[in-house]
Amino acid sequence: MGSGGAREHWPAACILSSRSPRTIDTLHWSRQRAARTRPKGTRSHLKPGGKVCNTRTLKCVLIVEAIVDTGKTMKALLKHVETFEPKMVKVAGLLVKRVPNMAEHLTDYVGFEIPNRFVVGYALDYNEYFRDLNHICVISKTGKMKYKV
Repeated sequence: MGSGGAREHWPAACILSSRSPRTIDTLHWSRQRAARTRPKGTRSHLKPGGKVCNTRTLKCVLIVEAIVDTGKTMKALLKHVETFEPKMVKVAGLLVKRVPNMAEHLTDYVGFEIPNRFVVGYALDYNEYFRDLNHICVISKTGKMKYKV
């Protein structure tokens, strides 16, 4: 499974380098702000994208995520995936933020552990800007002010 936010070629490169038989299914998920009555709240929601999981054939699941920070979205996704009763679930994160509030270790495989800062590039955006950069960097306060909506 891969997220819709990451550059799609990095998970594909990892998967295609393996010669073992596999089925690839996708599911897109995101976090959205809650209703105006609770402006600081967020809720997670899942929506199918591409080929949706077939519950009869789901055996081992590898979730490939671009960035894992608070872990709230990942917890919601893991809860959803567990309803399919797979034999094994593993999580790979290209970027995993060092966040003190994260109650549990959610990733089994980590590409890079990064500070708890807002990063852009390599398909990670700030208000739809910077996702086309071929590298990842921290956006400054000045950059946030310049590109705020």
